[in-house]
Amino acid sequence: MCDNISIDDRYHRLDNYIDSLTYKKENLIGILHYAQELFGYLPDDLQWHIAQKLDIPSAKVYGVVSFYSFFTMKPRGKHVINICMGTACFVRGAEKLQAELEKQLGIKTGQTTKDNLFSLDSLRCIGACGLAPVMMIDGKVYGRLHDPEEIRQVLAEYRPNGMLDARGVILETRTSDPEPTRCDI
Repeated sequence: MCDNISIDDRYHRLDNYIDSLTYKKENLIGILHYAQELFGYLPDDLQWHIAQKLDIPSAKVYGVVSFYSFFTMKPRGKHVINICMGTACFVRGAEKLQAELEKQLGIKTGQTTKDNLFSLDSLRCIGACGLAPVMMIDGKVYGRLHDPEEIRQVLAEYRPNGMLDARGVILETRTSDPEPTRCDI
């Protein structure tokens, strides 16, 4: 999500993107991906806007959004963590990884931290079975995670300097942001 542009600018970018498509209705999923990248999630009013722009029933847009687990209708944190719960990861300790992440973040799977920095979710399979158990943060895969300290270090990469973990422990972090601004959409 682009934090440094206004809501009106986001709608303007979305409309320009839709207008640039030759086949608009046929590209609903691509449009929803683009909208979620711009806004961070797909609230009802945004779904309605897309439906109006494509001249399709809003129920069709809602049906697609609610069917595919990638789409979300709730705001997410700046960094989205997905735990792989596929067979290989599950057998190799995905539940322990999930429990440790919940402990370190102070939230349950499906929730967002109070500071809106992290959202924690799970997926069926990331496709990195040889690295099991695996978690993915903003599309970057981290594998063979068993040690709580390794998990803490990975999370620290995404925390601003001086930020506290769920237990109130000050975390050391990198000085540069690991995620480049993606507002050039």
